[in-house]
Amino acid sequence: MDAADLAFAGLARQAELIREGEVSARELTELYLERVERLEPQLRAYRIVLAGEALAAADAADRRRGDGAPSLNGVPIAIKDDTDIAGQVTARGSLAHGGPAEQDSEVVARLRAAGTVLLGKTHVPELEALAATESLAFGSTRNPWDPTVTPGGSSGGSAAAVAAGLAAAALGTDGAGSIRIPAACCGLFGLKPQRDRVPIGSNWHGMSVHGTLTRGVFDSALFLDAVKDSGPAFAEAAARPPGALRIAYSLKMPRGTTARLGDEQRGAVERTAERLRDLGHTVQERDPDYGNSAANVITRYLEGISSDAASMPHPERLARWTRGLAGLGAKIPSFLVERAHAQEAVDRERIGAVFADHDVLLTPALTRLPPPVGEWLGLPAPLMLNGMAGFAPHLAWWNHTGQPAAAVPVETAPGGLPVAVQLVGRTGDEATLLSLSAQLEAATGWLDRRPPLAA
Repeated sequence: MDAADLAFAGLARQAELIREGEVSARELTELYLERVERLEPQLRAYRIVLAGEALAAADAADRRRGDGAPSLNGVPIAIKDDTDIAGQVTARGSLAHGGPAEQDSEVVARLRAAGTVLLGKTHVPELEALAATESLAFGSTRNPWDPTVTPGGSSGGSAAAVAAGLAAAALGTDGAGSIRIPAACCGLFGLKPQRDRVPIGSNWHGMSVHGTLTRGVFDSALFLDAVKDSGPAFAEAAARPPGALRIAYSLKMPRGTTARLGDEQRGAVERTAERLRDLGHTVQERDPDYGNSAANVITRYLEGISSDAASMPHPERLARWTRGLAGLGAKIPSFLVERAHAQEAVDRERIGAVFADHDVLLTPALTRLPPPVGEWLGLPAPLMLNGMAGFAPHLAWWNHTGQPAAAVPVETAPGGLPVAVQLVGRTGDEATLLSLSAQLEAATGWLDRRPPLAA
């Protein structure tokens, strides 16, 4: 296996190679560090690379290699820079941060216990509030499929790193699509698990969850098995056929959306629906009833940004656009905030009625291809919010209701950029999403594709 093939082999295969002694954790870590040094100037995926610590962790993984080693022993991964690593600043795309974290977050502690090697922390937009990974503090992260466009956000640094072969997998967070947007932009599998499946600290009052960004579905399943609190064995689910499922698909644009659905995204859903029929599933067009609950979703999103801005150690250092979004949240009357939270169960029941007679819902992931770098940065807050909402109007509903949802790459647009669809599952049913996504992955042959900026 040559160096590039090893870098793109994925979490599961790399863990196997290390376990069998075909490659050492140090060799694999050195390979990634070399790739980071070579490609990072073009991508800006990492805020900080922990080279010394990573090599020490790799050596420790090599010493414990064998039958009793942890599940992901020696595999190098990246951590989104909204999550604490002991001794490192959690910058959150901002100069408003405080000092180094005193201890690992719970999810990082679990990843260490699983044997992973932490390569570094990846870029985010300030306070994870943008659908693009750009900040005044740290600049713009680029998409390895086309460096002139965004990798999405807010987990864009994590997505760019994995897509370009600069990490085997990456931790992300998703508060309104922040895993699924960059996964769709960068041709990755991105899973937002069921709320409370994985422990998380600040979570936008219930909207945000930890999840995964990987090239392959099975890799995400292994990753989640290492960090989740409870639930079935996801790796087993990803490895088994899904059986014949009842799948609803919808091209409906939620009420209040001003954008139109692009031809690539519409075609991807329609062709995926047909492919699923060919795979033996029953597929019917069925629109969920989004109702008028967009205001509840936006209220909770803006409330999260406002609360986070107020809690930063140096809020006076926040960028103007971040203060603008936070200001919109601060102006929302408290009774509307309370109503948005109270409506969650009602909205879940109404929107989720589609699952009474369907196992999975298929929707567009995005409405268009990734926008150029800088399209939203610097706009007045209302225009920025409108632009981002029109880019990904099908995603944040499931943060509001808490259900699992995934972005799955299915094809390539004429210009070479990846196109994805979204799969949404019943409450607590990541297993079906993983099984179906793995079947789609095999049918599309997506894992054979690599971005140009990854050689």
